[in-house]
Parts: sequence; C-alpha cells; structure tokens
Amino acid sequence: MAREGAADDGVVLGLDGIVRCPWCGGSADYVRYHDEEWGRPVRGDTAIFERICLEAFQSGLSWLTILRKRPMFRLAFAGFDPRAVAEFDSSDVDRMMDDAGIVRNRKKIEATIGNARAVVNLLEDAGDGALDALFWSYGSGSRVRRPASMKEIAAATEGSRAMSAHLKGIGLRWVGPTTLYAAMQACGVVNDHLIGCAAGGE
Repeated sequence: MAREGAADDGVVLGLDGIVRCPWCGGSADYVRYHDEEWGRPVRGDTAIFERICLEAFQSGLSWLTILRKRPMFRLAFAGFDPRAVAEFDSSDVDRMMDDAGIVRNRKKIEATIGNARAVVNLLEDAGDGALDALFWSYGSGSRVRRPASMKEIAAATEGSRAMSAHLKGIGLRWVGPTTLYAAMQACGVVNDHLIGCAAGGE
C-alpha cells in the first residue's frame, strides 16, 4: 500500500509513542484508518463490493479524499448493497453527478452500477457469499513474511492480476490489478503492515 506521501523506509514512531507504517502520518483520519481498519479482515459480499468500489474511485486521487467522503458515498450508493445499486438508472447517475459529497466522475459512477449488476449475476449463479469467496480465494499463496519497508510492497501481484482477469471476465470494470491489490491490502487478504508496526499483529 504505497499511499501518497509514504516514505520508502520502515516504520515510524508517532507523537503518541506508537510505531506505525509511514504512509499514515500527518493526518488523524489516516492514523485512525490505519489503526482500526486497514489490513483487518473484511468479510461479506456488500463489504467487499464497497471496498472494490472505493478503491476504483480513488484511482488518480488521494485516498484521504475518499476516506473523508466515504459516509456520503455510502448514502449515495445505498450502503453499497449490490442488489440495490444494480437497480439504479440514469436518473441516479444524474443525482450523483450533482452530489458534491462524492467524487463526481460519470464513468466511475456508471461503472459502479454496471459492476453491481455483474455482482448480482454472480450471486444469482453461485449464491450469497460468492463475491466474498472469490475475493478471498486470491489470497492463497500470498506473501508469508510481512514487508520490512515500503520498497518491498509491490503495486500489484500475481494474485491481484489473476483476480482482475476473473472479475473483468464476468463483466466488472475499473478493477485493474493495482486497484484490486489495494483492496486486498485494505481487507486483510494480505498483511502489508510493516514489520514492527503496532497494528500488524504477530
């Protein structure tokens, strides 16, 4: 997870005396996200769908922007319930293009609606939990040893590239390998907290 402003070194000591990954410094919102959410296991179709969507919206932007807009994203996209979002139409696109609380990118908004429809098709074919199972299945064979520095963290991996191909094959868009690896990190499929980070566990 090479968030903007991250140094190419190891853990850093915060003003509160807690050792953390270097990318979360400088913002209380980042620190809270790092300590309480990032890298912790996320399960469930809706929760996974949300993370994939938000990472797609982040592409080209600051993650802090997305994090601070997340409550409004959840309102705009019906809590990222795929079945609800799949029912959105052009009037919903227009509504969200007028919503300053989210990132107003028409292509990404339309892709999110299309992605919800693809996920609904997946769930109808394979049952509830299918997106969760698919997403987590690409964690097998991931790094065993946690990274010691930001330089050891790749932007994409064999697993994220394979998942990208799979999701694109069933109709999803804005799901490139880098976007999906960021989602895998965020959801705890891989543990990229640096060695020594207090939030990284054993």
